[in-house]
Amino acid sequence: MITVEQARALYAQGDTAHDFDHVLRVTALAVKLAEAEGADIEIVQTAALLHDIGLDNGRRGHAEVAAQRAYEILAGQPREKVEAVAQAIRSHRFRAGPAPQTLEAKCLFDADKLDAIGAIGVARVFSYAGSHGQHLWAEVPKGYDEHASHSSEHTPVHEFVVKLSKIKDRLTTEAGWRLGQERHELMVAFFARLDKEVKGEA
Repeated sequence: MITVEQARALYAQGDTAHDFDHVLRVTALAVKLAEAEGADIEIVQTAALLHDIGLDNGRRGHAEVAAQRAYEILAGQPREKVEAVAQAIRSHRFRAGPAPQTLEAKCLFDADKLDAIGAIGVARVFSYAGSHGQHLWAEVPKGYDEHASHSSEHTPVHEFVVKLSKIKDRLTTEAGWRLGQERHELMVAFFARLDKEVKGEA
């Protein structure tokens, strides 16, 4: 429905946590999940390539913006396929609904979340922190408000506590869950080690 190069041209230069390399990683993961789960690969691949095209309008509400743009970009394609792509894009966010309902939407959701954990997830969260002037580490107080993620006090450790550590349990496909276990364990071990090194315990 759309090629990688056609999709690449739709993206403005983003930060390293949300650039086109992220889109390519999510696309590869989404296709892998689609093959394992028996989903429509064309729909999943197209949705993955377009899922973040709304980010040039800001992160809040970008999934809906991207879904609406998908209708325009894919004009002339079979209506039911375009609708399935838009539905998958619309439901790929972690902190905002709607929840993914179709198998294709679940594959995209899981692929996007898998790219937020594991070694690549650690790299992304520190890259984002550096580009937004956040500290590398801080104690996370009990009851920390996850909606404060853009405050000056937010660090990669806060993001791990309020989001990244919870992703494993939100994955929606069997194949995604299997991939998520190892990534989750690696990430937990990293942040545990970071805590010790910061405190001079290791």
